[in-house]
Amino acid sequence: MIELLLHPLSQVTPIETASTDKPLGFWTATSMVTGNMIGSGIFLLPASLAAYGGISIAGWIVSALGSVCIAAVFAGLARQVRGSGGPYRYSYAGFGKLPGFIVAWGYWISIVATNAAIAIALVSYLSIFWPALAVQSQLAALATLFFVWLLVAVNISGVKHAGRLQLATTLLKILPLLLLGTIGMLSFNPEHFTPLNLSEDSDFGALTATAALTMWAFLGMESANIPAGEVKDAERNVSRAAVVGTLLAAAVYIPATAAVMGLIEPQQLAQSNAPFADAAGQLWGPVGFHLIGIGAIISCFGALNGWTLCVGQIPMAAARDGLFPQFFARQSRHGTPAAGILFSSLLVSALVLMNSSASLVNQFTFVILLATLAALLPYLICALARIAIAWRSAARLSSAQLAVTVLAALFSSWAIVGTGSETIVWGSVLLVTGVPVYFFMLRVRS
Repeated sequence: MIELLLHPLSQVTPIETASTDKPLGFWTATSMVTGNMIGSGIFLLPASLAAYGGISIAGWIVSALGSVCIAAVFAGLARQVRGSGGPYRYSYAGFGKLPGFIVAWGYWISIVATNAAIAIALVSYLSIFWPALAVQSQLAALATLFFVWLLVAVNISGVKHAGRLQLATTLLKILPLLLLGTIGMLSFNPEHFTPLNLSEDSDFGALTATAALTMWAFLGMESANIPAGEVKDAERNVSRAAVVGTLLAAAVYIPATAAVMGLIEPQQLAQSNAPFADAAGQLWGPVGFHLIGIGAIISCFGALNGWTLCVGQIPMAAARDGLFPQFFARQSRHGTPAAGILFSSLLVSALVLMNSSASLVNQFTFVILLATLAALLPYLICALARIAIAWRSAARLSSAQLAVTVLAALFSSWAIVGTGSETIVWGSVLLVTGVPVYFFMLRVRS
């Protein structure tokens, strides 16, 4: 039993196709990183951050710096450990089966919660064109489920189709955000940023809380690592995609959010179901309002597509190693983890229905904190795994690499605290639910 719990993966060859004709190249891999980040987070977060005021911009900067460090960790791990599975495979390689399972379980929960949050945000922006969605919770829930299952069908049809859709939607979503951020920064009202901290928390407490909230928007820097077995020249392209994609997202996020907060006064912003569209409406009238609304819908649609592609990869990798039930390893005739996508999307649907009575912004805030917590623990373990793998190998980390990895681990720990005690309790409950599954799978294998 002890050997089963602790045996590292350093001598295990990851499952990877031998074919060099892989469907994802560098730009598609980068679009997965940037596209999965720039989804619902940037479009609804200004409303969630409004209660904190201008200090949330500092939270954005801190989370951006921390995310770049984490992205550098994933870039290094892509060179250390080959094959699909992302955070799960790296944790397994560093520490063995039990930590690998905990990361797979927690990260899988994170993606399920992420997909629910993105789908909710998509429908929130769709309410611009269909106002009944903002006031009729049952109708909004049905619309949310429609988009979830539409993209399930797209992803089951093949990785290449999902990748092409991801690249196209990423290009379409960045342009309006850059435009609004550039012009909005020239027109915003500086009075919206005074006092700097509108909350009742201390400045450090507000900074911690806003960094945790904005960290949600950076979840996805590891998106290219998850299907690495499908990426051409993965050791090079996945590493580059992790860092380049994160930097691109940060360059869009911070000025765009500052522009929205400067254009809309905080009390009004906190009640907005479509803050970016409202900001564009102030700049360019109804035309701008509707154009940004369309851009937000495309953005959320693209991000939901990218995360639906990822949601089956983690449990498939764990199932191949005997740590998840074997049905997660079943693939469609197109080579996609169809069983994992279908089962995970059922859980996404359940999460949407459970929260359907709350307002769209309140639903979004709760779900993103839960998703962020479930991802931060894998980030922390992956940073430690990078050090452990290097320690056992001949290729030790340089001083700069070690420093960045330690910073990534410290940032992840700090952000976990920032999600709040309620979120940590719920996240812990979700992680504990996986323990019986782990020991059941060990019993099946023995």
